[in-house]
This record gives sequence, C-alpha cells and structure tokens, in this order.
Amino acid sequence: MKKFLTAQWRDLIMANYEVPPDVLASRVPAGTELDLHDGRCFVSLVGFMFLDTRVLDFLVPFHVNFEEVNLRFYVRRETGDEIRRGVVFVKEIVPRGAIAWVARTLYGEPYERWNMSHFRDALHVRYSWERGGVTNSLSVESGLNLGVPAEGSHEEFIIEHYWGYTKRGGGRTDEYKVEHPKWELFRAENSNIDVDFGTVYGEEFAFLNDQQPYSVVLAQGSEIGVYKGKSIEG
Repeated sequence: MKKFLTAQWRDLIMANYEVPPDVLASRVPAGTELDLHDGRCFVSLVGFMFLDTRVLDFLVPFHVNFEEVNLRFYVRRETGDEIRRGVVFVKEIVPRGAIAWVARTLYGEPYERWNMSHFRDALHVRYSWERGGVTNSLSVESGLNLGVPAEGSHEEFIIEHYWGYTKRGGGRTDEYKVEHPKWELFRAENSNIDVDFGTVYGEEFAFLNDQQPYSVVLAQGSEIGVYKGKSIEG
C-alpha cells in the first residue's frame, strides 16, 4: 500500500490528562471503543514539528515545515484476531490555512488555522498558538534520555498507537495507518502549560484549566508515514 504522506515528526511534547470516559463518549467513532490504560482514560495535548512534509512524494511549497498542536484521545478496534490501537483528534491546530482547509474539507479532520511559533535550543522546547486574542503555550526542558519506554508502561501506551480514526457523518468511520519506529523519550522537566482549554477545545474540556497533567513526556520523534485511509463498518 502506498504512503499518502511522509514527514518527520520531531520534538513531541505530550501533556497527558486523566479524564472521565463520559467526557469523550459522544466523540468515539463507530466501530471503536475507548482505549484505557490500567483503567484510566486519557487525553493528550501534543505539540510537535512537521518537517520535510511530502504528499504522494511531492513537496508542497510553503507547507514543508510547520508546527502542529493537537488534543487527542485513545481508542481501539478489534478486527479478526488483531487489536488496532489508535487515536482520535478533538482538534488539530496548524499555521497554514491550506493544510487546515484540505484536511477539514476532504478528510473530515478537525483542523484549524492559528498563528503559531516554536522555540528549540539544546535544553528548551516550546510551542505557542494564538487567535482572537487567545494566546496559549506548551513548553518543557529536555532532561535525561530515558530510551524506549518499557512494554506495558504508561509512556508506551501514550506513544505506541499506530492507527487514526475519524468520525464522519452518517455513522461512518474512516481508518488510516501511521508508521514509525519506536521513539526514545527524554525526561520532561519544568513543564509549563498555559492553555485555555475551554476556549480552544470546547467547554467540556474547561475543567482541564485547573487540573495538573498525569504525566508530561518528550519524544525525539522520527520519520513517519501515513497511509491512505478507508471507511470501516461500525
């Protein structure tokens, strides 16, 4: 199967919050169910860099390197004897209007365009996004290299999901595969999360403004490939 999109995902900050499952129940795509870890349900605020982005092997001018920040949660789908663990996006924010329009119009992905910036040096990683007077930021200091997380660990659960699911109209669900090697993690120190969750992601997530994350992880990232999706039966 041919890859639809290739890129590098780099410097991924993931701030992970435990939430009641009923907050997400109406967003779960048909044919999937919430994926829990040790009985806990999570959403993750993820900031990262899209680099060397190619669609069907072609570079798109002015849309090669850019930031993305998304809020996502975790689902699973059983098909035959395989369990596919995937993510569903509440909202994906990028600085390029064309990317947001294509993803939203053609693929039903909840993309929006905001003004965005990032900062990276030997120690710090920071992402910020602003629109309509609402400014948000997510930052950490990079600490000790922790290597690839242990099998069954919370950290492995957060980063080892290789499928994406999109809830479409009429009970339709689209499924696509994401391919990348296992990621090394770094200790995320002195994290700072300044986000108006209610304004950015909807009033049902406003309670996260007053909640400390369950964990914050920093991944080095890698090259990735996204395969063309297909519709599945619920």
